[in-house]
Amino acid sequence: MRDRDRESADGTGDGELAVPMAWLYAEYIADELLRSGDLMPPTSFEFRAGRDALALTVFLSDTDGELSGIRVVTQLETWLSLTAYEQPWQEWVQGRLADLAVDAVASGRSAPNPDLELARDAWRWLRETELLAPDLNAVPGGAAAGGEDEGPKVWTPAWQLGLPLGHLAIHLF
Repeated sequence: MRDRDRESADGTGDGELAVPMAWLYAEYIADELLRSGDLMPPTSFEFRAGRDALALTVFLSDTDGELSGIRVVTQLETWLSLTAYEQPWQEWVQGRLADLAVDAVASGRSAPNPDLELARDAWRWLRETELLAPDLNAVPGGAAAGGEDEGPKVWTPAWQLGLPLGHLAIHLF
């Protein structure tokens, strides 16, 4: 028997559980891109930062609401341009999240959008979590001195590590 107090996946309130398929699919695409690049262990915080940054990029760039497996390859160039160095990615994410929130209110939807809620949670984690990373600005020429674990380190917002990692994963795909 269905739970009558829950909204359906499309928010019609017919008693079915709302499933955030668009977000889950964006996260799946991001995960596959990162795993295929074999850049970080999937259990690391850096991997999570890359996956969340890429999933946000994939989810928020889907302006038609039609993430399709067939279109993934055609979207790679768009995702590359959005994640490129010195692009205003952070401002773009904040703007797209705000636009989607306004669209949800304008549509008269009574239930929260589970996809948008998960995207907001990912963005919050990327903004509020700091990871210890090599300080490339402190080393002449931007190269790490000695081994990977040597040299100066600095606490960096997770999105600043995840975004270049995601960008590189797209290139390697």
